[in-house]
Amino acid sequence: MTQVHVFTSAAFNYIPKVRMLFNSLREHHPEWRLHLALADELRENVDLSSEPFDEVHPLSELNIPQWKAWAFCYRIVELATAIKPFTMSRLLALPDTAKVIYLDPDTVAFSRLDDILAALDESNIVLTPHQITPETSLAAVMDNEICSLKHGVYNLGFAAVAATDTGKAFANWWGERIYHFCRDDIPNGLFTDQKWIDLVPALFPGVGIMRTPRHNVAPWNLTTREITLDDNGTYLVNGEPLGFYHFTGFDSGAHRVMAAKNGGTNSAVSKLVNWYDDETKKLAEDPLAKEVWAYGQYSDGTPISKGARAVYRERIDLQRAFPEPFDASGFKAWWETQGKVEYPQFHDKSQEDAALLEFSRVLTPGFRGGMETVDWARVGGLLKQSILSPKTGGIMAKKGWEVLRNHGLRGLKNKLLG
Repeated sequence: MTQVHVFTSAAFNYIPKVRMLFNSLREHHPEWRLHLALADELRENVDLSSEPFDEVHPLSELNIPQWKAWAFCYRIVELATAIKPFTMSRLLALPDTAKVIYLDPDTVAFSRLDDILAALDESNIVLTPHQITPETSLAAVMDNEICSLKHGVYNLGFAAVAATDTGKAFANWWGERIYHFCRDDIPNGLFTDQKWIDLVPALFPGVGIMRTPRHNVAPWNLTTREITLDDNGTYLVNGEPLGFYHFTGFDSGAHRVMAAKNGGTNSAVSKLVNWYDDETKKLAEDPLAKEVWAYGQYSDGTPISKGARAVYRERIDLQRAFPEPFDASGFKAWWETQGKVEYPQFHDKSQEDAALLEFSRVLTPGFRGGMETVDWARVGGLLKQSILSPKTGGIMAKKGWEVLRNHGLRGLKNKLLG
């Protein structure tokens, strides 16, 4: 019997919200098999057997090369995002898999999602755009359409893939990119896993774009979607039953602000947002919500700073010297001594964010597990062109000097890394 496998990705502290998502799916699709990709470590003292998912896939079991050192490079949200394609590949490889659906843990299903399955009958990959209708005001263009240009056309709070050769190839391709480039780095054209998906309709055949207004409803499209309540208390979107709503950015308060701005005086939107607010306040009291993230501190309990993660991600010599970066006697000792000398700005909280922005100006392949990969064929080709064409050599020398002047030796070196 073929199966529809659905998964979400989260650390322990987000499991209460995962419970909301999966309870909603159990209500509408009891036949689906539900999975949690755990961006965390299992605890012997925590029993998850009563949770509404069928299987847990901890980071350590996702076949990610050098997974622990790789995980050190990420903060909690980045890591939960980075493991998505690896979990997708794992589920697509199961012998009973027909279709795999990913949903963010801060989404809730409000009706059956059979139209997604129907779309997968005709497509290898199914995506939902942030917008399906052009905005009509400049304010909304700036808030929503330009935001999509920065962060990605398709919202990766949802993705659906058929267990076809193309579907599996897509998941592998996505994982290869995310392994090195799952960063919130908009100046370099990256937004964790999401911007990569802009390339998918060009690179893979059979990509279905769901333009129904009922799925992936969120503040960024409330300007063009009318939410109402019928006499039975059912939420409708442009007259269709609401499929799933994405309560993104709720903890920071950003969701409520944007929903109020884009939803205007719509009472149904207010009721929906207030409902989720009430439910998540209860969930915040759940003991699981207070579980400490396993990868947030060194082995001695000292919190890991953003600067330490970024420097380790970029420095191949440090990856080679400290293959177990969570060990407080290794990388932490270096960071608190030599690291203070080399990166004093990262040890000053008032300078850390600005220093991180400057540090990431030159795009690199990120974590490489201590393996420095220079594309010597490319370098040799450039040198050969310089010798055969003095004009070309002059232009490249000028470009090289600009990189050296603006980004230092590290920046020039990174331009040669493959």
